[in-house]
Amino acid sequence: MKMKPISIIIVVVLILILSGSMFTVNMKQNAIVLQFQEYKETITKPGLYFKIPLLQEVRFFTKMLLVLDAPPADIITRDKKTMVIDNFSMWRIKDPLLFLQTLQSERAGESRLDDIIKSELRVELGTHNLIDVVTITREEIMAKVTHEANIKAAEYGIDVMDVSIKRADLPEDNAQKVYNRMRSERERIAKKYRSEGAEEATKIRAGTDKEKVILIARAYRKEQEIRGNGDARATKIYADAYNRDREFYAFMRSMQAYKNSLQTGTTVLLSEKSDFLKYLHKSR
Repeated sequence: MKMKPISIIIVVVLILILSGSMFTVNMKQNAIVLQFQEYKETITKPGLYFKIPLLQEVRFFTKMLLVLDAPPADIITRDKKTMVIDNFSMWRIKDPLLFLQTLQSERAGESRLDDIIKSELRVELGTHNLIDVVTITREEIMAKVTHEANIKAAEYGIDVMDVSIKRADLPEDNAQKVYNRMRSERERIAKKYRSEGAEEATKIRAGTDKEKVILIARAYRKEQEIRGNGDARATKIYADAYNRDREFYAFMRSMQAYKNSLQTGTTVLLSEKSDFLKYLHKSR
């Protein structure tokens, strides 16, 4: 049996009406049911629900934690230094109905939250010097910014979980000035270190030279002592030898003198009666 065209149309309409009357809320969502743009109910539990087609509308809002990565902004510190602050925040929709009534959409929520956070950053950073923001008080600053931003965002059904600074830089022209100042400071420190090093090197060299002179003097004194002791012993040996056999000692000394004087090829003119030649006369 074939269905009549009118029956097919009725079936299609019924299917459309039935499908339009059902909606699903998953575990990551909250749903707001509106009837003629008036609030009807809030659905927070996941499941399958029904609505009146054409009369009712459902708006969904996530339960998940959202991240707002804001564009960098110029902020002036208490000591009149400009910083480029790049921040991000984590937030969620705490009250879906209030969020819908005040902001309508997540994009509008991000825009409003960005304004709130930047305002709080300007207020808080304006009470701190640049060096404090960069070094010691950033966590304290961000905790206060998070607290104050959360109070103001609550008016829109938003819960601000955390606000953090990704990067805090100086503007390019200021950064160049700071770089030049840092370079000058490092050069001054390097010059100071080099000067101190040269002074210390001079002290070390002076100490070394002094030590060298002392060591040489001690060595020379030791040398003279050894030489004197040696000469004294040699003299004693010669004296002992002379006392034992004076003739033999004189003979040996003369032989040594002949050897030292006659082997050089030098002509020596002496008298035949010279004592130096007496042993040569005896050898004839």
